[in-house]
Amino acid sequence: MWPAPCVGGSLARIIRRMNPPTSPTGDGVLIVGGGLVGASLAIALDAAGIKATLVEAAAPRIDAQPSYDERNLALARATVNGLAAIGVWPHAAAQATPIRHIHVSRAGEFGSARIDAAKHGVDALGWTLPARELGAALLRRLDTCTRLTRFAPAKLESLEAQRQGWRARIRGEDGERVLDAALLVGADGTESFVRGQLGIEAVRYDYKQTLFVATVTPERAHANRAFERFSDEGPVALLPLAEGRCGLVLTVPAEAADEIAALDDAGFVALAQQRFGWRLGCLTRPGKRHPYAIRRVAAQRLIGPRAVLVGNAAQTVHPIGAQGFNLGLRDALTLAELVAAATDPGASELLERYAARRAPDREGTMAMSHGLVRLACLEQPVLAPLRSLALLAHDRLAPLQDRLARHGMGFRGEPPRTVLERLP
Repeated sequence: MWPAPCVGGSLARIIRRMNPPTSPTGDGVLIVGGGLVGASLAIALDAAGIKATLVEAAAPRIDAQPSYDERNLALARATVNGLAAIGVWPHAAAQATPIRHIHVSRAGEFGSARIDAAKHGVDALGWTLPARELGAALLRRLDTCTRLTRFAPAKLESLEAQRQGWRARIRGEDGERVLDAALLVGADGTESFVRGQLGIEAVRYDYKQTLFVATVTPERAHANRAFERFSDEGPVALLPLAEGRCGLVLTVPAEAADEIAALDDAGFVALAQQRFGWRLGCLTRPGKRHPYAIRRVAAQRLIGPRAVLVGNAAQTVHPIGAQGFNLGLRDALTLAELVAAATDPGASELLERYAARRAPDREGTMAMSHGLVRLACLEQPVLAPLRSLALLAHDRLAPLQDRLARHGMGFRGEPPRTVLERLP
């Protein structure tokens, strides 16, 4: 059975006024970072009956939360199962568009890989959802939590290791507060303060690429198809959205980013058309574009003494294949599952079990995203026939296609039980 959703409470009540207390508070889980993954973890812990505290740098606003930008997220099937299990998906489902077919190809080379939901016995491989809509759904779900304490806006000033946990000093609009917790969770993004305080190094890789996201309207109906197309300049993707629109993800060399950002709409959409091709006819009506530098940042360890990293604090991956949030949510749900079954949320055995369970999924996903961008986008004519044959093999050989489909839907390694409830 899925965990029952929390009931009661209001957002105004659970964001408590920050009058400095006379003594430290809290003995459960302290989550630093209230983005998509941190909020999901807080909700999952609350649904499991675990006391937790969430420290957020930004004040929560459903209409304009800085953590929730204009990106369109491709949510894997496992991700939607997990969001449904913790009561978030009902707040977002109406704004989501199902992905029923995925088409992968490379410009100038023969062969393609196609994955069809019906062929694999499911109604959708995943769903596309504007990141802002997921952020709003998480905030609405947080409003119903009863075991969660939230501080926002609040800045983490310092961390001090204790014999049985961590002591954190946070500062908000009303002054300083001291919190004690048995388990510290760093969910505070790529440049994680928590990771630095734990002394965990990160391995960095600069892809020397910039990602532009926008929306376009294709001439032909997308028919709930998602497209990923590789080229020497980087990948480009189109994701199905409501009202016939598509989310465009265009990767360009970093040295060309300023020039492309300066293009007018006609010039930008012409570039996107040239890179993507004409499979959906003419692309028109480009929306506001947002650039992001692309880099890979991987923590060398996921755990420390009574501490753990999740989401982008643990690993920031190339957006190829849209695995970032999907991977981070599996971090959060796995941790919540283990904590719910334990008496001490910070026990070393629990954290070692967490790291061991996450290793196959984490390492496999990072290797897949890094390998794809290095091989599929590498300008090496000698690789062209090999890449084409690989695409054909994944398209024609059932075992390879089944494996690709299951991994694409988010079922890799030992997933959290909540994502398996609807596994076909």
